[in-house]
Amino acid sequence: MSSVRKTTITAKILSLVHQLCLKNIHVTKRDLFYTDVKLFQDQIQSDAVLDDVSCMLGCTRSSLNVIAAEKGVVVGRLIFSDNGDIIDCTKMGMGGKAIPPNIDRVGDMQSDALFILLVEKDAAYIRLAEDRFYNRFPCIIVAAKGQPDVATRLFLRKMKMELKLPVLALVDSDPYGLKILSVYGCGSKNMSFDSANLTTPDIKWLGIRPSDLDKYKIPEQCRLPMTEQDIKTGKDLLEEDFVKKNPGWVEELNLMVKTKQKAEIQALSSFGFQYLSEVYLPLKLQQQDWL
Repeated sequence: MSSVRKTTITAKILSLVHQLCLKNIHVTKRDLFYTDVKLFQDQIQSDAVLDDVSCMLGCTRSSLNVIAAEKGVVVGRLIFSDNGDIIDCTKMGMGGKAIPPNIDRVGDMQSDALFILLVEKDAAYIRLAEDRFYNRFPCIIVAAKGQPDVATRLFLRKMKMELKLPVLALVDSDPYGLKILSVYGCGSKNMSFDSANLTTPDIKWLGIRPSDLDKYKIPEQCRLPMTEQDIKTGKDLLEEDFVKKNPGWVEELNLMVKTKQKAEIQALSSFGFQYLSEVYLPLKLQQQDWL
Protein backbone atom coordinates (compact mmCIF):
# COMPACT_ATOMS: atom_id res chain seq x y z
CA MET A 1 0.00 0.00 0.00
CA SER A 2 1.47 3.37 -1.00
CA SER A 3 2.05 5.96 1.71
CA VAL A 4 -0.32 8.43 0.02
CA ARG A 5 -3.10 5.86 -0.17
CA LYS A 6 -2.55 4.72 3.41
CA THR A 7 -2.69 8.33 4.61
CA THR A 8 -5.98 8.81 2.76
CA ILE A 9 -7.46 5.65 4.32
CA THR A 10 -6.20 6.67 7.77
CA ALA A 11 -7.83 10.09 7.44
CA LYS A 12 -11.09 8.44 6.35
CA ILE A 13 -11.05 6.01 9.30
CA LEU A 14 -10.31 8.83 11.75
CA SER A 15 -13.22 10.83 10.34
CA LEU A 16 -15.60 7.87 10.64
CA VAL A 17 -14.47 7.09 14.19
CA HIS A 18 -14.93 10.75 15.13
CA GLN A 19 -18.55 10.59 13.88
CA LEU A 20 -19.21 7.40 15.86
CA CYS A 21 -17.85 8.87 19.08
CA LEU A 22 -19.83 12.11 18.66
CA LYS A 23 -23.08 10.21 18.07
CA ASN A 24 -22.18 7.51 20.63
CA ILE A 25 -23.20 4.67 18.31
CA HIS A 26 -21.43 1.40 17.49
CA VAL A 27 -20.76 -0.27 14.13
CA THR A 28 -18.95 -3.42 13.03
CA LYS A 29 -15.71 -3.51 11.07
CA ARG A 30 -17.76 -4.65 8.07
CA ASP A 31 -19.98 -1.55 8.33
CA LEU A 32 -16.85 0.60 8.32
CA PHE A 33 -15.54 -1.10 5.19
CA TYR A 34 -18.80 -0.54 3.29
CA THR A 35 -18.71 3.23 3.84
CA ASP A 36 -16.21 3.46 0.95
CA VAL A 37 -15.56 0.15 -0.79
CA LYS A 38 -13.70 1.79 -3.69
CA LEU A 39 -11.22 3.44 -1.35
CA PHE A 40 -10.67 0.48 0.96
CA GLN A 41 -10.83 -2.17 -1.82
CA ASP A 42 -10.50 -4.99 0.71
CA GLN A 43 -11.67 -5.22 4.34
CA ILE A 44 -8.23 -6.48 5.34
CA GLN A 45 -6.89 -3.02 4.48
CA SER A 46 -9.49 -1.05 6.44
CA ASP A 47 -9.10 -3.46 9.41
CA ALA A 48 -5.31 -3.01 9.40
CA VAL A 49 -5.56 0.79 9.36
CA LEU A 50 -8.18 0.67 12.13
CA ASP A 51 -5.71 -1.29 14.27
CA ASP A 52 -3.03 1.30 13.44
CA VAL A 53 -5.38 4.09 14.53
CA SER A 54 -6.09 2.27 17.82
CA CYS A 55 -2.36 1.92 18.42
CA MET A 56 -1.71 5.56 17.47
CA LEU A 57 -4.39 6.80 19.87
CA GLY A 58 -3.36 4.35 22.60
CA CYS A 59 -6.82 2.85 23.08
CA THR A 60 -8.78 -0.31 22.35
CA ARG A 61 -10.71 -0.72 19.12
CA SER A 62 -13.98 -1.10 21.04
CA SER A 63 -13.42 2.27 22.71
CA LEU A 64 -13.49 3.76 19.19
CA ASN A 65 -17.03 2.33 18.95
CA VAL A 66 -16.00 -0.20 16.29
CA ILE A 67 -16.89 -3.74 17.33
CA ALA A 68 -16.52 -7.23 15.92
CA ALA A 69 -19.59 -9.27 15.00
CA GLU A 70 -20.80 -11.52 17.82
CA LYS A 71 -19.02 -14.88 17.75
CA GLY A 72 -18.32 -16.09 21.27
CA VAL A 73 -20.93 -17.59 23.59
CA VAL A 74 -21.26 -18.11 27.35
CA VAL A 75 -23.49 -20.37 29.42
CA GLY A 76 -23.57 -21.48 33.06
CA ARG A 77 -23.32 -19.95 36.51
CA LEU A 78 -23.03 -16.29 35.58
CA ILE A 79 -25.31 -13.29 35.96
CA PHE A 80 -24.33 -9.93 34.49
CA SER A 81 -25.88 -6.73 33.22
CA ASP A 82 -25.76 -5.92 29.52
CA ASN A 83 -26.51 -2.25 28.95
CA GLY A 84 -28.85 -2.34 31.95
CA ASP A 85 -30.55 -5.65 31.14
CA ILE A 86 -29.94 -8.49 33.63
CA ILE A 87 -28.70 -11.65 31.92
CA ASP A 88 -28.86 -15.03 33.71
CA CYS A 89 -26.66 -17.46 31.76
CA THR A 90 -28.31 -20.52 33.38
CA LYS A 91 -31.52 -19.62 31.54
CA MET A 92 -30.17 -19.16 28.03
CA GLY A 93 -30.94 -22.64 26.71
CA MET A 94 -28.50 -24.83 24.83
CA GLY A 95 -27.24 -21.98 22.64
CA GLY A 96 -26.15 -19.82 25.56
CA LYS A 97 -25.77 -16.04 25.49
CA ALA A 98 -23.82 -14.36 22.72
CA ILE A 99 -20.92 -12.45 24.22
CA PRO A 100 -21.62 -8.72 23.78
CA PRO A 101 -19.26 -7.16 21.24
CA ASN A 102 -19.03 -3.98 23.34
CA ILE A 103 -17.45 -4.96 26.66
CA ASP A 104 -18.04 -1.46 28.06
CA ARG A 105 -21.76 -2.20 28.45
CA VAL A 106 -21.10 -5.33 30.56
CA GLY A 107 -21.13 -4.99 34.33
CA ASP A 108 -22.28 -6.32 37.72
CA MET A 109 -20.87 -9.81 37.20
CA GLN A 110 -22.00 -12.34 39.82
CA SER A 111 -21.28 -16.05 40.05
CA ASP A 112 -21.17 -19.04 42.40
CA ALA A 113 -18.98 -20.97 39.94
CA LEU A 114 -15.79 -22.69 41.01
CA PHE A 115 -14.02 -22.23 37.67
CA ILE A 116 -14.34 -21.03 34.08
CA LEU A 117 -14.22 -23.73 31.40
CA LEU A 118 -12.80 -22.38 28.13
CA VAL A 119 -13.80 -24.62 25.22
CA GLU A 120 -12.25 -24.48 21.74
CA LYS A 121 -14.89 -26.31 19.72
CA ASP A 122 -18.55 -25.46 19.17
CA ALA A 123 -19.49 -29.18 19.20
CA ALA A 124 -17.98 -29.69 22.67
CA TYR A 125 -19.64 -26.51 23.91
CA ILE A 126 -23.07 -27.70 22.69
CA ARG A 127 -22.59 -31.08 24.35
CA LEU A 128 -21.70 -29.50 27.71
CA ALA A 129 -24.48 -26.90 27.49
CA GLU A 130 -27.16 -29.45 26.58
CA ASP A 131 -26.04 -31.76 29.40
CA ARG A 132 -26.08 -28.76 31.77
CA PHE A 133 -22.61 -29.71 32.91
CA TYR A 134 -22.42 -26.44 34.85
CA ASN A 135 -25.04 -27.72 37.32
CA ARG A 136 -23.04 -30.86 38.23
CA PHE A 137 -19.76 -28.96 38.40
CA PRO A 138 -20.54 -25.27 39.10
CA CYS A 139 -18.78 -23.42 36.31
CA ILE A 140 -19.07 -20.88 33.50
CA ILE A 141 -18.56 -22.31 30.01
CA VAL A 142 -17.15 -20.04 27.30
CA ALA A 143 -16.43 -20.76 23.63
CA ALA A 144 -15.20 -18.61 20.77
CA LYS A 145 -15.76 -21.44 18.26
CA GLY A 146 -12.19 -21.68 17.08
CA GLN A 147 -9.78 -18.76 16.79
CA PRO A 148 -10.66 -16.37 19.63
CA ASP A 149 -12.17 -13.01 18.70
CA VAL A 150 -11.47 -9.77 20.56
CA ALA A 151 -14.88 -9.64 22.32
CA THR A 152 -14.44 -13.15 23.78
CA ARG A 153 -10.90 -12.38 24.92
CA LEU A 154 -12.06 -9.16 26.62
CA PHE A 155 -15.02 -10.94 28.24
CA LEU A 156 -12.84 -13.80 29.53
CA ARG A 157 -10.33 -11.38 31.01
CA LYS A 158 -13.11 -9.38 32.68
CA MET A 159 -14.57 -12.55 34.27
CA LYS A 160 -11.15 -13.72 35.45
CA MET A 161 -10.30 -10.35 37.00
CA GLU A 162 -13.68 -9.58 38.58
CA LEU A 163 -14.72 -13.06 39.73
CA LYS A 164 -11.19 -14.25 40.64
CA LEU A 165 -11.85 -17.71 39.15
CA PRO A 166 -9.34 -20.15 37.64
CA VAL A 167 -9.61 -20.73 33.88
CA LEU A 168 -9.36 -24.32 32.62
CA ALA A 169 -9.02 -24.89 28.87
CA LEU A 170 -10.39 -27.74 26.76
CA VAL A 171 -8.77 -27.74 23.31
CA ASP A 172 -7.81 -30.24 20.61
CA SER A 173 -4.64 -32.25 21.16
CA ASP A 174 -2.74 -30.60 18.33
CA PRO A 175 -0.36 -27.63 17.94
CA TYR A 176 -3.22 -25.33 16.93
CA GLY A 177 -5.12 -26.03 20.15
CA LEU A 178 -2.06 -24.80 22.03
CA LYS A 179 -1.75 -21.79 19.71
CA ILE A 180 -5.32 -20.84 20.59
CA LEU A 181 -4.36 -21.01 24.27
CA SER A 182 -1.42 -18.72 23.52
CA VAL A 183 -3.73 -16.10 21.98
CA TYR A 184 -5.89 -16.08 25.12
CA GLY A 185 -2.88 -16.08 27.45
CA CYS A 186 -0.30 -13.95 25.62
CA GLY A 187 -2.11 -12.17 22.82
CA SER A 188 -1.86 -12.27 19.04
CA LYS A 189 0.87 -10.60 17.00
CA ASN A 190 -1.49 -8.34 15.05
CA MET A 191 -3.00 -7.02 18.32
CA SER A 192 0.24 -7.01 20.32
CA PHE A 193 -0.11 -3.28 21.05
CA ASP A 194 -3.22 -4.06 23.14
CA SER A 195 -2.09 -7.30 24.80
CA ALA A 196 -2.38 -5.87 28.32
CA ASN A 197 -6.16 -5.42 27.88
CA LEU A 198 -6.84 -8.63 25.96
CA THR A 199 -4.89 -11.38 27.69
CA THR A 200 -5.93 -13.70 30.51
CA PRO A 201 -2.90 -14.90 32.45
CA ASP A 202 -2.46 -18.31 34.06
CA ILE A 203 -4.84 -20.41 31.94
CA LYS A 204 -4.57 -24.10 32.86
CA TRP A 205 -4.44 -26.79 30.16
CA LEU A 206 -7.10 -29.31 31.18
CA GLY A 207 -7.27 -31.36 27.98
CA ILE A 208 -7.19 -32.91 25.51
CA ARG A 209 -3.49 -33.50 26.16
CA PRO A 210 -1.18 -35.85 24.20
CA SER A 211 -0.73 -38.06 27.28
CA ASP A 212 -4.54 -38.48 27.45
CA LEU A 213 -4.54 -40.44 24.18
CA ASP A 214 -3.03 -43.50 25.88
CA LYS A 215 -4.32 -42.75 29.38
CA TYR A 216 -7.94 -42.79 28.19
CA LYS A 217 -7.26 -45.42 25.51
CA ILE A 218 -8.37 -43.29 22.56
CA PRO A 219 -8.79 -45.78 19.66
CA GLU A 220 -6.14 -45.66 16.93
CA GLN A 221 -8.79 -44.95 14.29
CA CYS A 222 -9.68 -41.73 16.17
CA ARG A 223 -6.09 -40.48 16.20
CA LEU A 224 -4.75 -38.53 13.25
CA PRO A 225 -1.19 -38.47 11.89
CA MET A 226 0.47 -35.06 12.19
CA THR A 227 1.47 -33.41 8.92
CA GLU A 228 4.95 -31.97 8.36
CA GLN A 229 3.46 -28.52 8.96
CA ASP A 230 1.90 -29.73 12.24
CA ILE A 231 5.28 -31.05 13.40
CA LYS A 232 7.03 -27.80 12.43
CA THR A 233 4.38 -25.78 14.29
CA GLY A 234 4.82 -28.03 17.34
CA LYS A 235 8.60 -27.57 17.32
CA ASP A 236 8.21 -23.80 16.89
CA LEU A 237 5.88 -23.71 19.91
CA LEU A 238 8.57 -25.41 22.01
CA GLU A 239 10.65 -22.26 21.48
CA GLU A 240 7.90 -19.93 22.69
CA ASP A 241 8.28 -18.39 26.15
CA PHE A 242 4.70 -19.13 27.18
CA VAL A 243 5.39 -22.86 26.65
CA LYS A 244 8.91 -22.88 28.10
CA LYS A 245 7.76 -21.42 31.42
CA ASN A 246 5.51 -24.44 32.03
CA PRO A 247 7.54 -27.70 32.19
CA GLY A 248 4.33 -29.76 31.97
CA TRP A 249 3.41 -28.13 28.67
CA VAL A 250 6.93 -28.75 27.32
CA GLU A 251 6.65 -32.43 28.25
CA GLU A 252 3.24 -32.79 26.59
CA LEU A 253 4.32 -30.97 23.43
CA ASN A 254 7.48 -33.07 23.18
CA LEU A 255 5.30 -36.20 23.44
CA MET A 256 3.05 -34.90 20.65
CA VAL A 257 6.00 -34.22 18.34
CA LYS A 258 7.61 -37.57 19.18
CA THR A 259 4.48 -39.70 18.59
CA LYS A 260 3.40 -37.56 15.60
CA GLN A 261 -0.22 -38.08 16.62
CA LYS A 262 -3.02 -35.60 17.21
CA ALA A 263 -6.67 -35.90 18.17
CA GLU A 264 -9.72 -33.68 18.33
CA ILE A 265 -12.00 -33.35 21.35
CA GLN A 266 -14.61 -35.28 19.34
CA ALA A 267 -12.38 -38.39 19.50
CA LEU A 268 -13.91 -38.95 22.95
CA SER A 269 -17.28 -39.52 21.27
CA SER A 270 -16.02 -42.96 20.20
CA PHE A 271 -16.89 -44.05 23.77
CA GLY A 272 -20.33 -42.45 23.59
CA PHE A 273 -21.66 -38.99 22.85
CA GLN A 274 -21.81 -38.03 26.55
CA TYR A 275 -18.42 -39.48 27.52
CA LEU A 276 -16.97 -35.95 27.56
CA SER A 277 -19.45 -34.61 30.11
CA GLU A 278 -20.09 -37.79 32.12
CA VAL A 279 -16.66 -39.44 32.34
CA TYR A 280 -13.69 -37.52 30.92
CA LEU A 281 -14.21 -34.08 32.46
CA PRO A 282 -15.48 -35.36 35.84
CA LEU A 283 -12.36 -37.55 36.15
CA LYS A 284 -10.09 -34.68 35.15
CA LEU A 285 -11.66 -32.32 37.67
CA GLN A 286 -11.77 -34.83 40.52
CA GLN A 287 -8.10 -35.65 39.97
CA GLN A 288 -7.24 -31.96 39.50
CA ASP A 289 -5.46 -33.08 36.36
CA TRP A 290 -4.51 -29.81 34.73
CA LEU A 291 -1.21 -28.10 33.89
